Amino acid sequence: MVSIQNWMRCSPAWIFFCFCCLPLLLLALPMPPKGAGVAPVSHSCRLRKISFQESYIRNRTYTLAKLARLSDQDTDNRLIGQQLYINVQETNRCYVMKRVIEIIVNEVLLSAPRNHYPHIQEVAQFLAALSKELSGCKFSGHREHVEKNLEEMKDKMKQLGVSGKNKAIGELDLLFDYMENACTEAPKRIVTSKGGNKKKN
Repeated sequence: MVSIQNWMRCSPAWIFFCFCCLPLLLLALPMPPKGAGVAPVSHSCRLRKISFQESYIRNRTYTLAKLARLSDQDTDNRLIGQQLYINVQETNRCYVMKRVIEIIVNEVLLSAPRNHYPHIQEVAQFLAALSKELSGCKFSGHREHVEKNLEEMKDKMKQLGVSGKNKAIGELDLLFDYMENACTEAPKRIVTSKGGNKKKN
């Protein structure tokens, strides 16, 4: 009987605590991070936009591409373009462009004659630095389509021989723009090498 009386004396206090204090305590608990349970966005496939805003290296790249295009008579083939993204998710486009840079630097720029292509060493170093910064950028999913698209690009370049390497240099401005569009937080519009209509990826 005493225990029941004691409980009845205490119960109003507990009711007050449950209805008034407990919600405040729950609000004080640390909240789970927004988007908990969702895979976090990886920043390993992101470059700083400022890397592409240096007018010096942009001018060097565009000038080099323009010079190479003067001797490029092939208007039917394109190495850098939307065909690289066929069946590739947008989230994997930066990875694709990283691979393209590795191919262009290793198979074209490093072996190109410097006396024929001024500033090519500076451009190669800039692109190699971007590739190194993206060393942690990994492909998510199946890579069959990516490998197929890259092999087609390399095969086309080999079939064209010396002209293929010159074409790759002539499309460095496209590579610069595609890289910026795929790998920065704020994508920019792509301008065709012919100075035609602008388009977005």
